[in-house]
Amino acid sequence: MNEVSTKENEKIKNDKSDNNSAIKKKKDQEKTINEVSESNNEKNGKRKKTVSSLDKFGSRILKDESKVFDYNAWDNAEWDEKQEEEAKEIVKKQKLNPVKDEMKKKYDLNANEYWNEFYTKNTNKFFKDRHWLRTEFPELFEIKGNEPFKIFEIGCGAGNTVFPILEESENPNLFIYAADFSKVAVDIVKNNPNFNEKNCKAFVYDITSDNIPEYIEPHSLDICIRIFVLSALNPNKWENACNNLQKMLKPGGYVLFRDYGRYDLAQLRFKKDRYLDTNFYVRGDGTQVYFFTTDEIKNIFEKYFDLEQNSVDRRLIINRSRKLKMYRVWIQGKFKRKPLEDIN
Repeated sequence: MNEVSTKENEKIKNDKSDNNSAIKKKKDQEKTINEVSESNNEKNGKRKKTVSSLDKFGSRILKDESKVFDYNAWDNAEWDEKQEEEAKEIVKKQKLNPVKDEMKKKYDLNANEYWNEFYTKNTNKFFKDRHWLRTEFPELFEIKGNEPFKIFEIGCGAGNTVFPILEESENPNLFIYAADFSKVAVDIVKNNPNFNEKNCKAFVYDITSDNIPEYIEPHSLDICIRIFVLSALNPNKWENACNNLQKMLKPGGYVLFRDYGRYDLAQLRFKKDRYLDTNFYVRGDGTQVYFFTTDEIKNIFEKYFDLEQNSVDRRLIINRSRKLKMYRVWIQGKFKRKPLEDIN
């Protein structure tokens, strides 16, 4: 269960394709990192980030509006009141044409089937190595020594997080559990030539179920990875999902989190008959998606976790040929499991 629909990807890709000729002429220009699963075109118009912190993402800041079309992307793009109001108006219009109640039930009850169809149609076509992980979550690539270290990626998709970590790890005792809501996605991981049961266990799992996986002992994991997964769940299942995380993580273990933020480009592009509930939508392929604020993330996780990072990552993506501005908004977090005795 992972990321965006084909239609969203194609729209964003088309918006940026006009930049190809300019990029080829500037081979020395740094590439920017945009969310792979969202924009679906790492190879065009991006600058690799080399700077990150708990609250800042990247270092190219737009200070002079007249220079906005000089580059393909700007980091930490702030919104003004006018933009905020325009976004709210778009959402109000979306709300006027909601999904019918009977279809809401269908999308929710058959969620795994929609994700199976998604991966059946796309296999691993739209998913590539998430290079930005090395900057935003460097701890995934700094696991050294010989001590056993266990990671669980929930919503592993095609394995584009799992395999780079395993390939670069210097710890021979690193073990990764990789689970997804979609059986098709899990099969893609298992059929990858780099898959090895000695250091990876791939299986179907619903993070909103009542129990943790049979393969995982309580409080045994060092890291849980949740990238564009919580947004795919019905909001009434968030509490169950969070509860399962705290059951699996060691005290002091981490949840590494990234997901859609409120008024992201993907949210504002939804037309009629896509609105399920407040900030909750269904894509054309039947998969569901929610758009968060940091306050909502805090409310979900703060009972069991210390939120060391809970930040908004705003990017302004530029189509220089067509003079278009596209605002991307993501939430990124690092949540540390509290000591067991500290849980009320």
